[in-house]
Amino acid sequence: MYTVLIDDNATSLFLTERLLLHEGLSDTVNSFQSPPEALAFLLQQVPAGRVPQVILLDLNMPLISGWDFLEMLQRHEEQLQGQCIVYLLTSSLTPADNARAQAHPLVTGFLSKPLNKEKIQQIRDHVP
Repeated sequence: MYTVLIDDNATSLFLTERLLLHEGLSDTVNSFQSPPEALAFLLQQVPAGRVPQVILLDLNMPLISGWDFLEMLQRHEEQLQGQCIVYLLTSSLTPADNARAQAHPLVTGFLSKPLNKEKIQQIRDHVP
């Protein structure tokens, strides 16, 4: 399985990637600390049919927030639906963010940081 991980925090990025690999959720993790780089990568992959099965996206990032990222990615909703699930990873426990995530057509779930085995199982249960 192939996962794209986007988080502006280098420590969180490192630990989450290691946990995903250790728990066997992914064989390949493409990690990005820069949302613009992640978006450029995905916009090359999606039209070529190389869609990741999972995208883990931090909400609170500089330059491009997780919400902005989703807006840009939504143009490719048709290619992503049924092929890829998006989970928002955040330290925010704001009910408004959770409600917004539940209403977004690309978002499968909203998980608080840090990721753990139980949350990885929750992701695994939804992988297409």
